[in-house]
Amino acid sequence: MFRRRRREQPDQVAEQDAAAPTRESGPWDADEPHPDTDRIDLGGLRLPHNPDFDVRLASVGDQHVGVVVLYEESSLQLQALAAPKTMGLWDEVRSKIKGTATDLTEREGPFGPELTGEISNDGQTRKARYIGIDGPRWFLLAMISGRAALDEAVAGAFLDFVRDVVVVRGTEPMAREEAITLRRPNEQQSAETNEPPALNPFKRGPEISEIR
Repeated sequence: MFRRRRREQPDQVAEQDAAAPTRESGPWDADEPHPDTDRIDLGGLRLPHNPDFDVRLASVGDQHVGVVVLYEESSLQLQALAAPKTMGLWDEVRSKIKGTATDLTEREGPFGPELTGEISNDGQTRKARYIGIDGPRWFLLAMISGRAALDEAVAGAFLDFVRDVVVVRGTEPMAREEAITLRRPNEQQSAETNEPPALNPFKRGPEISEIR
């Protein structure tokens, strides 16, 4: 669980003061002007602070590749992936997700096209909602499940959370759909040069573990 507040670095604050955000809401790219608010710094993602949310890192092996946010009998999973310079990934990712589940329908949502319906996992069926946002050289995938998939009031809290997420893509070369690596708030960036594993966001279940 992460509840520690962290402000942007002084140089970042100065840049933001010099240029106001050009959009009403995010998700934000770290290099564009965005509101200076208290955020949880996870390296590749900076998350807005909400004391009602239980935020946990999600891992594949020993790499942190996403977050799970728990609230009101619901969960929000966030995964940030590297994307090509010339095109977004959501159209392709959406098609792949639809190919793995027969009970999802497409509709227009606050961030554009999204998928909603039922998914099966380990013999159990649950309601789910997939949202994708294409950014500059990154793609953010959000999956809402549980009560929030049906209750718009609970879903609204998650959507507001997504709107204030900051994605830190970095300048290093990354493979298409490679997970943007995360870290715990009190950890320094790893000096290891091993490449992080490619994340397959279309599989649901045991490859994503919740770490307190």
